[in-house]
Amino acid sequence: MGMMRNRPFTDILARLRTAGLRPTRQRLALGKLLFADGNRHVTAEMLHEEAVDNKIQVSLATVYNTLNQFTDAGLLREVVVESGRSYFDTNTSEHHHIFHVDNGALEDLSDDSMRLVELPVLPEGTQLERVDIVIRVRNSN
Repeated sequence: MGMMRNRPFTDILARLRTAGLRPTRQRLALGKLLFADGNRHVTAEMLHEEAVDNKIQVSLATVYNTLNQFTDAGLLREVVVESGRSYFDTNTSEHHHIFHVDNGALEDLSDDSMRLVELPVLPEGTQLERVDIVIRVRNSN
């Protein structure tokens, strides 16, 4: 584990610097949890629980603030699945999601499986930022 421990910190340090964020102890610790194991979707509560399990002293409010700062800096993408419920996605590329209403799981929808045929006319003086599609499914039985 010796080698694995240092590398994620080097990676997250570089990510934070590139994004223009000061590498505080909390940002480094939460960033290491978020980005160490490939792409994932987390809620603030999930990340807070993970932090506590890893003996990281951090409040839920700090986790929320950090996730929002990372999102504003382009390191994460917020996916709102329902009012007051957001997931934070480490995959910031253009893609859509399937949300499992029964168990709260969020998964990526592979881009080639869906086609957006036409966009509506946008209000004057605006430009498209991105299109977020969340397809909600529930167990059929």
